Amino acid sequence: MTTNPTQIRRTLGTAYEPSEAAALSRIVCTEMLGQSQADYFLCKDIELSANQEENLQSILERLLRFEPIQYVQGFSWFLSRRFLVTPAVLIPRPETEELVQRIIEETETGGSILDVGTGSGCIAISLALSLPRSKVEAWDVSMEALEVAMHNADQLHAQVDFHLQDMLTCQWEGGQRYDLIVSNPPYVLEQERTTMAPNVVEYEPELALFVPDDDPLLFYRKIGEMGRRALKPAGRLYFEINRTQGTAVKQLLEKQGYSEVSLYQDISHNDRLIKACL
Repeated sequence: MTTNPTQIRRTLGTAYEPSEAAALSRIVCTEMLGQSQADYFLCKDIELSANQEENLQSILERLLRFEPIQYVQGFSWFLSRRFLVTPAVLIPRPETEELVQRIIEETETGGSILDVGTGSGCIAISLALSLPRSKVEAWDVSMEALEVAMHNADQLHAQVDFHLQDMLTCQWEGGQRYDLIVSNPPYVLEQERTTMAPNVVEYEPELALFVPDDDPLLFYRKIGEMGRRALKPAGRLYFEINRTQGTAVKQLLEKQGYSEVSLYQDISHNDRLIKACL
Protein backbone atom coordinates (compact mmCIF):
# COMPACT_ATOMS: atom_id res chain seq x y z
CA MET A 1 0.00 0.00 0.00
CA THR A 2 1.06 3.58 -0.60
CA THR A 3 -0.11 6.81 0.97
CA ASN A 4 1.00 10.41 0.74
CA PRO A 5 0.87 13.62 2.81
CA THR A 6 -2.17 14.92 0.93
CA GLN A 7 -4.24 11.84 1.73
CA ILE A 8 -3.27 11.95 5.41
CA ARG A 9 -3.96 15.68 5.61
CA ARG A 10 -7.39 15.23 4.02
CA THR A 11 -8.26 12.46 6.47
CA LEU A 12 -7.27 14.60 9.45
CA GLY A 13 -9.03 17.57 7.89
CA THR A 14 -12.37 15.93 8.64
CA ALA A 15 -11.77 16.65 12.34
CA TYR A 16 -9.22 19.47 12.50
CA GLU A 17 -8.80 22.98 11.14
CA PRO A 18 -6.62 23.04 7.98
CA SER A 19 -3.53 24.44 9.73
CA GLU A 20 -3.70 21.85 12.51
CA ALA A 21 -4.37 19.01 10.06
CA ALA A 22 -1.29 20.10 8.11
CA ALA A 23 0.87 20.23 11.24
CA LEU A 24 -0.29 16.78 12.36
CA SER A 25 0.18 15.26 8.92
CA ARG A 26 3.79 16.51 8.86
CA ILE A 27 4.48 14.84 12.21
CA VAL A 28 2.83 11.60 11.09
CA CYS A 29 4.73 11.48 7.80
CA THR A 30 8.18 12.65 8.85
CA GLU A 31 8.44 11.57 12.48
CA MET A 32 6.27 8.46 12.59
CA LEU A 33 6.54 7.06 9.05
CA GLY A 34 10.10 8.17 8.38
CA GLN A 35 9.50 10.32 5.29
CA SER A 36 12.13 12.99 4.64
CA GLN A 37 11.15 16.63 4.99
CA ALA A 38 11.89 17.20 1.29
CA ASP A 39 9.68 14.31 0.18
CA TYR A 40 6.94 15.48 2.52
CA PHE A 41 6.84 18.96 1.01
CA LEU A 42 6.90 17.42 -2.48
CA CYS A 43 3.93 15.23 -1.43
CA LYS A 44 5.67 12.06 -2.58
CA ASP A 45 4.13 8.65 -1.99
CA ILE A 46 5.13 6.58 1.03
CA GLU A 47 5.42 2.82 0.57
CA LEU A 48 3.93 1.01 3.57
CA SER A 49 4.44 -2.55 4.72
CA ALA A 50 1.46 -4.42 6.18
CA ASN A 51 2.63 -3.55 9.70
CA GLN A 52 3.12 0.12 8.80
CA GLU A 53 -0.31 0.24 7.21
CA GLU A 54 -1.88 -1.14 10.37
CA ASN A 55 0.13 1.27 12.50
CA LEU A 56 -0.91 4.26 10.37
CA GLN A 57 -4.57 3.26 10.65
CA SER A 58 -4.23 3.15 14.45
CA ILE A 59 -2.49 6.54 14.52
CA LEU A 60 -5.18 8.20 12.41
CA GLU A 61 -8.01 6.66 14.43
CA ARG A 62 -6.47 7.95 17.66
CA LEU A 63 -5.95 11.43 16.23
CA LEU A 64 -9.51 11.52 14.87
CA ARG A 65 -10.68 10.86 18.44
CA PHE A 66 -8.65 13.97 19.39
CA GLU A 67 -6.05 12.07 21.40
CA PRO A 68 -3.03 14.38 21.75
CA ILE A 69 -0.26 13.68 19.27
CA GLN A 70 2.22 13.57 22.18
CA TYR A 71 0.41 10.58 23.71
CA VAL A 72 0.20 8.92 20.31
CA GLN A 73 3.96 9.35 19.84
CA GLY A 74 4.71 8.65 23.49
CA PHE A 75 6.89 11.68 24.05
CA SER A 76 7.01 15.47 24.19
CA TRP A 77 9.83 17.99 23.89
CA PHE A 78 10.65 20.34 26.77
CA LEU A 79 13.59 22.75 26.58
CA SER A 80 15.04 20.66 23.72
CA ARG A 81 14.92 17.45 25.76
CA ARG A 82 12.68 14.48 24.97
CA PHE A 83 10.37 13.37 27.79
CA LEU A 84 8.19 10.29 27.94
CA VAL A 85 4.55 11.27 28.38
CA THR A 86 1.55 9.04 29.07
CA PRO A 87 -2.04 9.82 30.07
CA ALA A 88 -0.80 9.70 33.68
CA VAL A 89 0.94 13.07 33.24
CA LEU A 90 0.24 16.46 31.74
CA ILE A 91 1.84 17.27 28.42
CA PRO A 92 4.54 19.90 29.09
CA ARG A 93 3.61 23.39 27.89
CA PRO A 94 5.69 26.32 26.58
CA GLU A 95 4.53 28.41 29.55
CA THR A 96 6.20 25.93 31.88
CA GLU A 97 9.39 26.24 29.86
CA GLU A 98 9.26 29.97 30.58
CA LEU A 99 8.94 29.22 34.31
CA VAL A 100 11.98 26.96 34.29
CA GLN A 101 14.02 29.37 32.18
CA ARG A 102 13.32 32.19 34.64
CA ILE A 103 14.44 30.06 37.58
CA ILE A 104 17.65 29.09 35.79
CA GLU A 105 18.39 32.72 34.90
CA GLU A 106 17.80 33.85 38.48
CA THR A 107 19.75 31.06 40.18
CA GLU A 108 23.50 31.72 40.22
CA THR A 109 24.58 28.75 42.31
CA GLY A 110 23.22 25.37 43.25
CA GLY A 111 20.99 24.81 46.24
CA SER A 112 18.17 22.64 47.48
CA ILE A 113 15.11 22.66 45.21
CA LEU A 114 11.66 21.09 45.66
CA ASP A 115 9.25 20.59 42.73
CA VAL A 116 5.72 20.03 44.05
CA GLY A 117 3.46 18.06 41.69
CA THR A 118 6.20 16.97 39.31
CA GLY A 119 4.13 15.02 36.74
CA SER A 120 6.49 14.02 33.91
CA GLY A 121 9.38 15.47 35.91
CA CYS A 122 10.08 18.10 33.25
CA ILE A 123 10.61 20.92 35.78
CA ALA A 124 12.71 18.99 38.29
CA ILE A 125 14.81 17.21 35.67
CA SER A 126 15.45 20.38 33.66
CA LEU A 127 16.56 22.22 36.80
CA ALA A 128 18.79 19.33 37.90
CA LEU A 129 20.50 19.25 34.50
CA SER A 130 20.80 23.03 34.12
CA LEU A 131 21.89 23.65 37.72
CA PRO A 132 24.24 20.70 38.33
CA ARG A 133 25.33 21.94 41.75
CA SER A 134 21.74 21.79 43.00
CA LYS A 135 20.03 19.04 44.99
CA VAL A 136 16.58 18.47 43.52
CA GLU A 137 13.62 16.73 45.14
CA ALA A 138 10.24 16.17 43.49
CA TRP A 139 6.82 15.14 44.82
CA ASP A 140 3.67 13.83 43.22
CA VAL A 141 0.45 12.33 44.57
CA SER A 142 0.28 9.85 41.67
CA MET A 143 2.52 6.78 41.64
CA GLU A 144 1.88 6.39 37.92
CA ALA A 145 3.16 9.92 37.34
CA LEU A 146 6.23 9.26 39.49
CA GLU A 147 7.05 6.17 37.44
CA VAL A 148 7.02 8.32 34.28
CA ALA A 149 9.17 10.99 35.98
CA MET A 150 11.67 8.42 37.24
CA HIS A 151 11.95 6.91 33.77
CA ASN A 152 12.64 10.37 32.33
CA ALA A 153 15.28 11.11 34.97
CA ASP A 154 16.99 7.81 34.19
CA GLN A 155 16.92 8.38 30.44
CA LEU A 156 18.23 11.93 30.74
CA HIS A 157 20.80 11.08 33.43
CA ALA A 158 19.39 13.55 35.95
CA GLN A 159 19.79 13.21 39.71
CA VAL A 160 16.37 13.84 41.27
CA ASP A 161 15.01 12.44 44.54
CA PHE A 162 11.36 11.47 43.92
CA HIS A 163 8.71 10.98 46.63
CA LEU A 164 5.05 9.96 46.69
CA GLN A 165 3.47 12.86 48.58
CA ASP A 166 0.11 14.64 48.66
CA MET A 167 0.72 18.37 48.88
CA LEU A 168 -2.74 18.92 50.40
CA THR A 169 -2.18 16.64 53.39
CA CYS A 170 1.54 17.12 53.92
CA GLN A 171 2.33 18.23 57.47
CA TRP A 172 5.73 19.88 57.43
CA GLU A 173 7.47 19.13 60.68
CA GLY A 174 11.06 20.18 60.19
CA GLY A 175 13.72 18.13 58.37
CA GLN A 176 14.85 19.11 54.89
CA ARG A 177 14.60 22.81 54.09
CA TYR A 178 14.84 24.31 50.65
CA ASP A 179 16.36 27.30 48.91
CA LEU A 180 13.62 27.16 46.29
CA ILE A 181 10.17 25.60 45.92
CA VAL A 182 8.51 25.49 42.51
CA SER A 183 5.10 24.22 41.47
CA ASN A 184 2.83 24.09 38.47
CA PRO A 185 -0.22 22.92 40.44
CA PRO A 186 -3.76 22.23 39.22
CA TYR A 187 -5.30 25.61 38.41
CA VAL A 188 -8.06 25.12 35.83
CA LEU A 189 -11.48 25.94 37.31
CA GLU A 190 -14.17 23.29 36.92
CA GLN A 191 -16.35 25.91 35.21
CA GLU A 192 -13.70 26.25 32.49
CA ARG A 193 -14.06 22.59 31.52
CA THR A 194 -16.69 23.25 28.86
CA THR A 195 -14.46 25.77 27.05
CA MET A 196 -11.44 23.46 26.81
CA ALA A 197 -10.34 21.53 23.75
CA PRO A 198 -11.36 17.84 23.72
CA ASN A 199 -7.75 16.70 23.35
CA VAL A 200 -7.08 18.23 26.80
CA VAL A 201 -10.22 17.58 28.82
CA GLU A 202 -10.82 14.04 27.53
CA TYR A 203 -7.26 12.73 27.76
CA GLU A 204 -5.01 14.63 30.18
CA PRO A 205 -5.25 13.68 33.88
CA GLU A 206 -8.01 15.56 35.70
CA LEU A 207 -6.07 15.26 38.95
CA ALA A 208 -3.37 17.52 37.50
CA LEU A 209 -5.72 19.96 35.80
CA PHE A 210 -8.72 20.96 37.86
CA VAL A 211 -9.34 22.89 41.05
CA PRO A 212 -12.74 23.52 42.72
CA ASP A 213 -14.58 26.64 41.56
CA ASP A 214 -15.18 27.66 45.18
CA ASP A 215 -11.48 27.41 46.12
CA PRO A 216 -9.37 28.35 43.09
CA LEU A 217 -6.31 29.17 45.22
CA LEU A 218 -6.34 25.88 47.13
CA PHE A 219 -2.93 24.63 46.03
CA TYR A 220 -1.23 28.02 46.18
CA ARG A 221 -2.49 28.54 49.72
CA LYS A 222 -1.34 25.09 50.88
CA ILE A 223 2.08 25.32 49.24
CA GLY A 224 2.50 28.89 50.46
CA GLU A 225 1.75 27.78 54.02
CA MET A 226 4.23 24.92 53.74
CA GLY A 227 6.83 27.24 52.25
CA ARG A 228 6.73 29.43 55.34
CA ARG A 229 8.16 26.49 57.28
CA ALA A 230 10.05 24.60 54.59
CA LEU A 231 11.99 27.41 52.91
CA LYS A 232 15.32 28.62 54.21
CA PRO A 233 15.66 32.32 55.08
CA ALA A 234 15.56 34.31 51.82
CA GLY A 235 14.20 31.23 50.05
CA ARG A 236 12.18 31.66 46.87
CA LEU A 237 8.81 30.36 45.76
CA TYR A 238 7.86 30.07 42.07
CA PHE A 239 4.41 29.23 40.68
CA GLU A 240 2.76 28.80 37.31
CA ILE A 241 -0.76 30.23 37.60
CA ASN A 242 -4.13 30.49 35.92
CA ARG A 243 -4.03 33.69 33.88
CA THR A 244 -7.22 34.89 35.58
CA GLN A 245 -5.84 34.50 39.11
CA GLY A 246 -2.62 36.51 39.01
CA THR A 247 -3.65 39.35 41.30
CA ALA A 248 -5.42 36.99 43.70
CA VAL A 249 -2.35 34.72 44.05
CA LYS A 250 -0.09 37.74 44.52
CA GLN A 251 -2.32 39.12 47.28
CA LEU A 252 -2.52 35.69 48.94
CA LEU A 253 1.25 35.34 49.13
CA GLU A 254 1.66 38.88 50.45
CA LYS A 255 -0.93 38.12 53.13
CA GLN A 256 1.01 34.98 54.05
CA GLY A 257 4.05 37.14 54.71
CA TYR A 258 6.07 36.75 51.54
CA SER A 259 7.98 39.75 50.20
CA GLU A 260 9.01 40.91 46.73
CA VAL A 261 6.03 39.12 45.22
CA SER A 262 6.31 39.58 41.45
CA LEU A 263 3.79 38.72 38.74
CA TYR A 264 5.08 37.97 35.24
CA GLN A 265 3.35 37.56 31.90
CA ASP A 266 4.05 34.78 29.43
CA ILE A 267 4.95 35.18 25.77
CA SER A 268 1.23 35.58 24.97
CA HIS A 269 0.97 38.47 27.47
CA ASN A 270 -1.12 36.52 29.96
CA ASP A 271 -0.40 36.59 33.70
CA ARG A 272 1.33 33.24 34.16
CA LEU A 273 4.24 33.23 36.63
CA ILE A 274 4.61 34.29 40.26
CA LYS A 275 7.80 34.68 42.26
CA ALA A 276 7.89 35.36 46.01
CA CYS A 277 10.66 35.59 48.61
CA LEU A 278 10.61 34.54 52.24
